[in-house]
Amino acid sequence: MLDRPVTTFEAANRRGPAKPQLLSVEDAKAMPVETMADLFKEHINPGQFHFMKLLGFHKVKIERAEGMYYTDQNGRKILDFFGGFGSLAHGHNHPRVIAARERFQDEKRHEIAIAFLSQYAAALAKNLAACSPGELDMVFLGSTGSEAMEAAIKVAERASGRRNCKIVHAENSFHGKSKGVLSITDSTLYQGEFKLVDNRVKVPFGDLEALKRAIENDSDIGVVVLETVQGGGGIIGAPTSYWQGVRDLCDRHNVLWVADEVQCGYGRTGKFYAFEHHGVVPDVTALAKSLGAGKAAVGAMIARRSVYMKAYGTPKTAMIHAQATFGGIGEACVTAIEGLNVLYDEDLIGNSAETGAYLLSRLKTIQAKYPTLIKDVRGQGLMIGLEFHDFSRTLPLALRPMVAMLDDKLKGSLSGFIGALLLRDYDVLVAFTEYNRNVIRLEPPLICGEEHVDQFCDALDALLGRGIVSIVKDFVKSQLG
Repeated sequence: MLDRPVTTFEAANRRGPAKPQLLSVEDAKAMPVETMADLFKEHINPGQFHFMKLLGFHKVKIERAEGMYYTDQNGRKILDFFGGFGSLAHGHNHPRVIAARERFQDEKRHEIAIAFLSQYAAALAKNLAACSPGELDMVFLGSTGSEAMEAAIKVAERASGRRNCKIVHAENSFHGKSKGVLSITDSTLYQGEFKLVDNRVKVPFGDLEALKRAIENDSDIGVVVLETVQGGGGIIGAPTSYWQGVRDLCDRHNVLWVADEVQCGYGRTGKFYAFEHHGVVPDVTALAKSLGAGKAAVGAMIARRSVYMKAYGTPKTAMIHAQATFGGIGEACVTAIEGLNVLYDEDLIGNSAETGAYLLSRLKTIQAKYPTLIKDVRGQGLMIGLEFHDFSRTLPLALRPMVAMLDDKLKGSLSGFIGALLLRDYDVLVAFTEYNRNVIRLEPPLICGEEHVDQFCDALDALLGRGIVSIVKDFVKSQLG
């Protein structure tokens, strides 16, 4: 396939360089999984391929995706309880979203509207303001969660009134990998040896007294940035008393609160925003992932008008952080507009709350059945963390002391074994978390029904019923086979 002849333009008419040997769309579509693997290792990320191979993901070529399921090269339907880290609220290829995009293309509508006003960006911004509580009504449109969070911390820092503004963030936080938000992402792995922004202060997540001490002892602190639910931290939330305390502290000390809702927002927890469960409203928030309805890359920062105007409210300051080239691009906005309408027309937020409660109930029953394997089940709506014990705790008592010394090195192995075997033997895809490797992350599309929960939970129950020894043996066999 890679050696096929290259079609050429008539030499007499060519004014530029000769066409290199490029693959076509049809070449990509027909590419065998072995070639995909070779090209991934050669041109994308050979180190990442190592982990994909451990989990058995490298053998799968997805041919189609619809609703709750992927379909692979063998016609196997794979139940998606991964959901692209919360990017697929509407499921795969929702027909209304596809139809809206097709109409936009058929009508040859404009994509790039930097010189002119865009009716699509304006409509999406209005819709986001309508979905947001309180005074959250000024919108910056971008393409990713990182970009939305960069905009959020920049508008808050400028509006804070501090000349040497410091930003509080939490332990085990994840806000993105671009350099600004990487500085408040609590991961030595991701931060590597990059030179980071140093105006930051770290506190434990959910510890109101620690936050209070930090703010009261440092008058330069002007911004607090927190995920309402920590996704990478292992699906960790905090009680209502904490969030109400955060709001009160920020109000008393003239500090701005930024709520990162990139993963937990857009209905995932059973409210449009997760902070709505606690009766509070931040000064700035951010959305992404499912905002693009599974078909476009869309991120958004939403701020209180007074905050936004203080930062960028004059002609002199208006362009300091204006939309980038692809912020508010036409078809992406149309996709997001239709996605928001579908979210409410199909009551996906209500379904998230109801089906999520059923999923949590079934998982609690499975936890009670396998207490030596499952340590905790937690979450809200369709954002659930399933935490397994350290490896030594799953073994007979006589073996525990010896294996316990290896628990740190083995952390994540059991969740990895279970994730790999769920895919191989039960056609179910799950996700993992960045910081607590013992946690399986469950973020299925918000179209998920009880029948999908039953399919997943029955598969998990059957797999755990094999016992730890058989699970390990079966995984080892899968690596050798």
